[in-house]
Amino acid sequence: MATSFDKYQKRKLISSYISVVISIALVLFLLGCLGLLVINSKKVADHFKEQVVMTIYLNDTAKDVEVKQLEKSLIMADYSKKAVYVSKEEAAELMKADTGEDFMDFVGYNPLKNSIDVYLKADFVTTEKLSEISESLSDKNFIEEIRYDNDLVELMNDNVKKISLWVLIISGLFTLIAVLLINSSIRLAVYSKRFIIKTMQMVGATKRFIRRPFVWQSVKLGIIGAVIALIGMAVVLYYLDITFIELRLLENTVLIAALFVGIFLLGILITWLSTFIATQRFLNLKTDQLYY
Repeated sequence: MATSFDKYQKRKLISSYISVVISIALVLFLLGCLGLLVINSKKVADHFKEQVVMTIYLNDTAKDVEVKQLEKSLIMADYSKKAVYVSKEEAAELMKADTGEDFMDFVGYNPLKNSIDVYLKADFVTTEKLSEISESLSDKNFIEEIRYDNDLVELMNDNVKKISLWVLIISGLFTLIAVLLINSSIRLAVYSKRFIIKTMQMVGATKRFIRRPFVWQSVKLGIIGAVIALIGMAVVLYYLDITFIELRLLENTVLIAALFVGIFLLGILITWLSTFIATQRFLNLKTDQLYY
């Protein structure tokens, strides 16, 4: 009978440990994924900003040397990521591919203009910067028109600000929830051993002596949970990196390493602090209060 009871208690203890580890791992994993989002949010926003194109339309009378000089200056400009010359013939082919019809069959000639598509660096994709760049280029007499989607730029910048604010708010809330959830799991684990704690105290064991094995056990569970969470984060990061190659998510190695270390230490810190507080609470309770 005693053997069966011991086995039952052992299974119950192992089940309790597994549930604590799973809780810690899931919470830290979600918190880590949110941290990855925060770290790479600017890079993702910059990626979309750099898809905005400023198109410079050229007069038919523009000389080749003028066009080449302009293209070269645009490529070397601080605000330019790249500049691509598009002839009117190439533009016609692109339009034909998009619409599926050859509009020149109806018009009888090619009304399009030679142009240069300028892909701007993310820091310059604002209404003010684009206006300044446009004004600086418009004084050239062989440039007919400069176009860019100003409404899209304003909408994109507004959305980036809103999303960044909400990501920070959600990160703060989720960190608080993570601490509370892990604390709750640890407290339940310690609660199941409250009578053992009080028995040890009654036979003369010091609070520090009683607390030490509980804290060390919880820290070990925190380490295991944190390692599982880090493995999950590494898998997610690797998958996103090979799926969205253009974002180059693994470039921020220092920040990513800091996040991984932070998640690992957070798992240890929360479990240590939660166990310390929980054991201290039961150590300060009277014997008759353990039943409530």
